[in-house]
Amino acid sequence: MYRDPVSSFLPQPSRDAAIRPLRVGMIGIGTVGSGTFRVLARNQAVIAARAGRGIEVTMVAARNLARAQEIVGEGVALTADPMQIATDPDVDVVVEVAGGTGPARDWVLAAIAHGKHVVTANKALLAVHGPEIFAAASAQGVAVMYEGAVAVSIPIVKALREGLTANRIEWVAGIVNGTTNFILSKMRDEGLDFADALAQAQALGYAEADPAFDIEGVDAAHKTALLAANAFGMPVRFADAQVEGITALQRIDVACAEQLGFRVKLLGVARRRSNEGEDGVELRVQPALVPATHLLAQVNGSMNGIMVKADAAGVTMYYGAGAGSEQTASAVIADLVDVARLDGTHAGQRVPHTGFHAHAVRELPVLPRAAVRSAHYLRVPVQAATDIAAVADLLAAQRLPVRQLVLANGPADATPQVLVLTESALQSAVDLALHALQASPVVAGPVIALRVETLED
Repeated sequence: MYRDPVSSFLPQPSRDAAIRPLRVGMIGIGTVGSGTFRVLARNQAVIAARAGRGIEVTMVAARNLARAQEIVGEGVALTADPMQIATDPDVDVVVEVAGGTGPARDWVLAAIAHGKHVVTANKALLAVHGPEIFAAASAQGVAVMYEGAVAVSIPIVKALREGLTANRIEWVAGIVNGTTNFILSKMRDEGLDFADALAQAQALGYAEADPAFDIEGVDAAHKTALLAANAFGMPVRFADAQVEGITALQRIDVACAEQLGFRVKLLGVARRRSNEGEDGVELRVQPALVPATHLLAQVNGSMNGIMVKADAAGVTMYYGAGAGSEQTASAVIADLVDVARLDGTHAGQRVPHTGFHAHAVRELPVLPRAAVRSAHYLRVPVQAATDIAAVADLLAAQRLPVRQLVLANGPADATPQVLVLTESALQSAVDLALHALQASPVVAGPVIALRVETLED
């Protein structure tokens, strides 16, 4: 009898009808939650075909029940108490998209204690409480999935945990906050000051009314800490990250970077290094100069871009939307599909929460700021253009290796600015040189220093 070779691989209706759908309880029905509900409803057939079973939202917790009713319609139970979802025996998996680190921790731990899998897009929750949550989930034999917590539409967690599993990762670096990237793009393209670019971002909905987590680098640090854990097999160490935002960045430095052939980006960097024989990890978020020809320099607007350097695969790059309702929903639902496939799988055979099984996780130290090594950009305001020679002599006396030293382009009546690009040097050596410059009588104001990241293969 003829058998269609294609249809033989498709799910058979008689068999699938006996498989119970995955029952989802959702905490939060805001931007991400509503997007998740819409995409699940719109693409239910293709999602079920990939998951091997249906995925249904059966209960939603929300502060505004009337608004939630408008989104989910009939057939979905509503509650104002998230803990009801975390403990309901008819919920298989809890999707936490409400945000925050206080109550969300309690809801997630309660769900785990009641034997439920958890999917979350809450990077702050995992950056602060990740080790506790992952340990609890391992003890209960349930999974915690969080692809939507890092870089939204980019499947970077899956890439690190699965696609690059054969590799020793050397570094992960990238633009992981869409708000700050939008602001920096506006400062470069339109010559705006930081405050004006931020106002545009808020008017267009790219920045919150209180944008502190974004512009101070905290959001990017949450994500970078999670990436480092997946890349290097270390615990999530957000508290040890060196974090610097873009609030102090000046329009003149964006323009001077362009003059030198660079663009300024807020980068999250996790790099494994050996410091005097001791294994350690650089874990930092800072505005940095990137060569204008580099792929990351082409990531503009609210987009995200991440690069990974691995010993076997080499450099790989991942690009996609850094914000958005359905963009985040795409990652949340991908995690739900993974959960739907877990039935009958022993916990020890699943992909570990951070890519490394618990017995293999290592307490790699985060290197202190003084031990970080990179090239630097310096902008030195001087009394007169002829003082460029004095700046060169002073840096030579400090033994700071210099690659380039020029005067900035600018109006003839403006304060002359000496622009310096250094070779790679320890931060401690750069700090000593900055102190010496600032004490020099030829220097006419604060010396500005930014890292230079070439991210070479």
